[in-house]
Amino acid sequence: MWSRKELKEAAKQRVRMNRWKAVLAALTLMLLCGGGGAFGGGAKFTWEALNSDTTEESGREEDYELPDIIIEDGVLVFLMVVIIIIAVVFLVLLLVVLPMKILVFQPLEVGISRFFTKNMTEQAQVKELCFAFDHGYKNCVKAMFFQRLYIFLWTLLLVVPGIVKSYEYMLVPYILGEHPEMGTEEALALSKAMMYGNKWRAFVLNLSFFGWYILNGLTLGILGIFYLNPYVSQTDAALYQTLKEQHLQKTPGF
Repeated sequence: MWSRKELKEAAKQRVRMNRWKAVLAALTLMLLCGGGGAFGGGAKFTWEALNSDTTEESGREEDYELPDIIIEDGVLVFLMVVIIIIAVVFLVLLLVVLPMKILVFQPLEVGISRFFTKNMTEQAQVKELCFAFDHGYKNCVKAMFFQRLYIFLWTLLLVVPGIVKSYEYMLVPYILGEHPEMGTEEALALSKAMMYGNKWRAFVLNLSFFGWYILNGLTLGILGIFYLNPYVSQTDAALYQTLKEQHLQKTPGF
């Protein structure tokens, strides 16, 4: 069994030995991939309690008159134009950002995961960030797409199943970083097998950084760039390395 203390100590030691490259990799992950690590890539969730009170009786109807000043001053027309502009901008961003995320940022996440995995045993090089673009690119794009899609669909059911699936499939970018040729279903199944019995402990591991995130907020993100983000990403890689070794003991040949 693994312990949070051992993983975090190993991560801090490895970051110290390759600090500036680790800082660059973690910063790239945060800015382009939207996370502080695979446990947070591809999918961070919060619980929200949605409470609504209805004070009006069923079937009650009220008529409201639009103030004349809105029509006279053209405010209504202005608001409609603003809404249309916002909708167009949102649509353009969706058409541009979504393909970029699927075709560029998610394969980049595979490379970043590979960087921190290699950094556990050697001084990883920055070139590892682009690994997926030269090794099984189409396969990595497909596997990462379905990883995020499955998590999203489970989240639509309820938030909690989405959280569970995000931890279940959290090792996919690490697996692809070492085996870019592995098929989508195989990578998802392997991540699920490796995370079996470890999802809750991985969640608690994430929570153990909560105090650091508070300090990061107080420093306006500076602490995150130069210390916290590399630390978290390297700890995630340390967890993957540990779970991989445990899985190899049960199933040789991975």
